[in-house]
Amino acid sequence: MMTVNQIIENSPNHICTDFGKRFFAWMMAQSSGTYDKIVGDRKRSLFANLQGKVLEIGPVTGPNLPYYPKDIQWIGIEPNPHMHSYLQKQAEKLGLTIDLRIGNAEWLDAEDNSIDTVVSTLVLCSVPNIDYTLQAILRVLKPGGRFLFIEHVAAPQGTLLRKLQSAISPIWEVIGDGCHPDRETWIALENAGFTNISYERFDAQLPIISPHIIGVATK
Repeated sequence: MMTVNQIIENSPNHICTDFGKRFFAWMMAQSSGTYDKIVGDRKRSLFANLQGKVLEIGPVTGPNLPYYPKDIQWIGIEPNPHMHSYLQKQAEKLGLTIDLRIGNAEWLDAEDNSIDTVVSTLVLCSVPNIDYTLQAILRVLKPGGRFLFIEHVAAPQGTLLRKLQSAISPIWEVIGDGCHPDRETWIALENAGFTNISYERFDAQLPIISPHIIGVATK
């Protein structure tokens, strides 16, 4: 007799979803090098002074690991289990010890006021509820702790690119594992309740998702 879990695992919807997650993990592993050529210098500067406990949400296949100091205590919250093997291989290649946990950005598997720095790159575009995610980040950060982010965001209202982002959003969410190309992420950050937030905009010169922000928010 099959268990409920076995029935779910063998259902067409579950198989399709699992294949999608596996394919997205493979796609991220292939494309991360190209993206890093665009933002590598910015990452190097942003992550230069990390220390203590660093929690990265949605680390996917580990493209940020080479930019981190070797002596940090790294914790990764990655909901897609098919990313984990890529992460482990990247960590082994770099000689890093990592603490990899399954979870999601709205419920971070970490104690309150326990993390020195939270890192997010290209994650806030795809979380189901960005406000809940930012509150979870604030919860786990120590007083004075920092949230470092690089995110693609919506183009200015009224521009042709913004209209294109909005038009393509339903399809983009499916092929991009929930990514919203027209999310006004900076507004959510400004309203989250951080003591201080500093960010700048830059053009990553990419199709659809060229507008980016990079910055630091302090608890």
